[in-house]
Amino acid sequence: MTGHSADEIRSLDQLIEEARGLPPAPTAVVGADEAPIVEAARHAADAGLIEPVLIGRAARIEALMAEQGVSFPVVDAAGPEQAARAGVDAVESGRVSLLMKGAIHSDVFLRPIIRELRRGPRISHVFMAEMASYHKLLFITDAAINIQPDVRAKAEILQNAVNLTWWLGNQRARVAALSAIEMVNPAIPSTLDAACLAKMGERGQIAHAQIDGPLAFDTAISGESARIKGLISPVAGHADILLVPDLVSGNILYKDLEYLAGARFAGIVLGACVPVVLTSRADPEAVRIASLALARVASHRQAEVDPLPPFEAGSFGHLPH
Repeated sequence: MTGHSADEIRSLDQLIEEARGLPPAPTAVVGADEAPIVEAARHAADAGLIEPVLIGRAARIEALMAEQGVSFPVVDAAGPEQAARAGVDAVESGRVSLLMKGAIHSDVFLRPIIRELRRGPRISHVFMAEMASYHKLLFITDAAINIQPDVRAKAEILQNAVNLTWWLGNQRARVAALSAIEMVNPAIPSTLDAACLAKMGERGQIAHAQIDGPLAFDTAISGESARIKGLISPVAGHADILLVPDLVSGNILYKDLEYLAGARFAGIVLGACVPVVLTSRADPEAVRIASLALARVASHRQAEVDPLPPFEAGSFGHLPH
């Protein structure tokens, strides 16, 4: 591995500023036949982040654009499945280099992406959080796609997240594999998975990360909590990435941080041949802008910095599929 030249991204404002300095990305907005989606595309285009291609019911989209005084290319799609298919076709034809979810259910949006655009061993999602109560950006995975991953899936999810932090300038991310406690307990399967992942990190099976687990949330983000519990860990109190046990716990965690801790968020889907933005219709404009900025910067950085070695599924040895 040669030198890693990219400056580390340390805030969402820095991320957005860098994204605005890049050429806008041709972006398929899938399911664009609702007013808030057209408005979001307009704002992202005004910010210089994307060149939208709106996919959905053409007559409805054109009426919405007329109301808002904008004009973007439109791809007609009779329903959600056809819109999702059209988004994949736009990527495969080279017309767009980024996908964004609009007014369409996530499973419908993702199905053809997973089937036809997957580049690595797994598609997964990462949230990037910034909050006044923590001293650096915090990455949470996977709280959106993989429901109950086993240890193999968790390793693949984690490698995707580590790759992202590498592209954003962190050469050795500190990873907390979360559970409810810090001790291995066979009655709590997530503690076994976390311990296994920590050992895999020691053996180099997950590249460019320092992994510890099981760690409870408090010890992952609070060195004082770890000290009180007598826990000696290079990750405790300094985690860059939180690997959650399952989608439910991760989803609750990220929403707690957003609504109760005032966290600012961006999110990205990794493992496809293009960046994918999977925002919710309830997300504010700031989340959409930050997520598009993350996708734009990650894609650009990935092409510029030294690549990570591919994840080698064979390194799991005797572990079952």
